Parts: sequence; structure tokens; C-alpha cells
Amino acid sequence: MKDSLNREIDYMRISITDRCNLRCQYCMPQGIKQTMMSDILTFEEMAHIVSIGAKLGIKKIKVTGGEPLVRLGCCDFIKMLKNIEGIEQVTITTNGVLLDRYMDDLITAGVDSINVSIDTLNRELYQKLTGFDKLDEVLQSLKILTNYDIPVKINAVSIDLHEYGMRYGIDVLKTDYQNLIELAHYNKIDVRFIEMMPIGYGKNFETINHQDFLQQLKKDYVLQEDSTIHGNGPAVYYKIDGYEGSIGLISAIHGKFCDSCNRIRLTSQGYLKTCLCFNDGVDLRTILRSGAHNRDELLEEAIKKAIVHKPNAHRFENKEDISEDKNMYMIGG
Repeated sequence: MKDSLNREIDYMRISITDRCNLRCQYCMPQGIKQTMMSDILTFEEMAHIVSIGAKLGIKKIKVTGGEPLVRLGCCDFIKMLKNIEGIEQVTITTNGVLLDRYMDDLITAGVDSINVSIDTLNRELYQKLTGFDKLDEVLQSLKILTNYDIPVKINAVSIDLHEYGMRYGIDVLKTDYQNLIELAHYNKIDVRFIEMMPIGYGKNFETINHQDFLQQLKKDYVLQEDSTIHGNGPAVYYKIDGYEGSIGLISAIHGKFCDSCNRIRLTSQGYLKTCLCFNDGVDLRTILRSGAHNRDELLEEAIKKAIVHKPNAHRFENKEDISEDKNMYMIGG
């Protein structure tokens, strides 16, 4: 289905939980206000919404959280989504802590690719950023992932790790990002850097300007533009000679890509968002649980209306225009 700007909306991100086993400083550093499970959609309810979305042209699904693997049955849900007519691809984003435990189940379920979120390979700094000393578990998961024939991407939020480390007396080189890039050297792993979204706790962090970051990368490496398709997102990719994987930049603030935005988001509580910047959207849970005889028609019309009224562009560059006041874990990564 196309929106008012003729953008083809074929990608839905689904947060299956607002819970997480880490406490990242820019997401949920103090934990979360517990949401009653009765307020969170069941997997069957989420799948029902996806089946209606598929009729409207949704083809690709990203399963997110919180941390999706902390919700029991996540792998079964992926299998459920894969069996919906019209859905061509189901992927997942995880922090990787539980990945080794569920890897075989994910493959059996048919997951099409896996994104792992890691902002630094400095163990001390990782613990300060996430609240837990879990880097070894994540790196072990990455090692296991390389044994499978499945696309793997690293997601790293672009923050000044050197400056952040100084707050805690941790010696972090200004070139710390190069350690992440090295993950793409001998492995078919794409490493993507993502500008910080000024939402919730993220407002307390200054993102690295990717225009400046790209110039620094060009000083450090001989980059060649990589025009091959790597997934469903807006990353711009570059190849480094001799590296198995590519380097991607997702630059929502300093490389605005709203004119090609193809996504909508479903929160774990059933709220459908059409832009991360604004709190606009539609409550599908109320319709889903209304018991109305024409419930599916109402759901379809609500999704259509939301897509048609999808904002032209975000306004992250003007913080006073941001109407979304929820933290990222409440929306979905």
C-alpha cells in the first residue's frame, strides 16, 4: 500500500516486549515500569494484525523488543509469521546475550537474518553502557552465528565512546569504533553505525554527526560505495578492500531519508506508529479486542488510514517539534 507521498509501505517492525535483560543508558537505565501482560498483545493477536497488514502489502517483518528473546515463545512466533501468506521475510534484532541459547530454534523457525546490537568491544565500557558484564556472551553468540549461512549485521549507536569512557575513568581510544569495524574483516558481518535518536533517554546523548564520521572513515580506510542490497533499512553501505563484510551508516539526523521511508511500527501493546518522531498513530488493540462482528474490516481501515496519514518527514533536527515522549523500549527498537 502507498501513502500520500506515494511511498510503498511494505515493512513492519513489531516490538513483542518492552522488557530487556540489559539496562542501556540511552534506553532503560533504571529499568521499566512493569506493563501488565494483559495489556501486551498475545502472539496470536500480533499475527492477526500482520495477516491483515499482509493483505495491504506488508511483506517484511522485523521482530524487536525490548529484547525479543526474553519473551518465551519468540521463536515460535517467528515461525507463525513465516506461515502468513504474503510475508516474504522475517528478521530479528537482539542484544545477543541469549542468542547462543536460541540460535538453533531461530534457524528452525526460518528467521531470515539477525541483527546484533553492540556499541563497543571495550568490556569495561560495555558494562557501563549496558549495566551488565555480558560482552563475552555476546561475542560467543557472534562466533556461533558465523557457523550458519544467514545474514548477520551489527548495530552500533554512534556516540562519543571516548568522551563517555572519560566519565568513568575508562581509557577508550577515539578510534574505538575501528574494533567494531574489524568484525567485518574476516567474517561476512555488516557493521552499521546508527545516529542516536533524540527520544526518551536518548535526548541526554549527543549523536556523532555521520557526515563528519564518514570523512573520518575515509581517512582511516579506502572506502568504495556498496550498492548491493543488504536488507530493508535505509543504511548506506561501503566496502573496504579485503573485508568480508560491509560498513553501513544509518543517518536519520544528518542524512535524512524520509522520502524513501517504507516502514510502520507496532508496539507490544498494539499501538501502530507511522513515524518514530511523533506520537501519532492508532490503537489497534482496542479494535482487536472489541468483539465487533466487523473487527477485521475495522482493523484494515485503521491501518489504511494510519498509512495514508503517515507524516511527510520527521523533525528530529528541531527537538521542540518532537511529540513522541515515550522511551524507546516502550516503542520498540
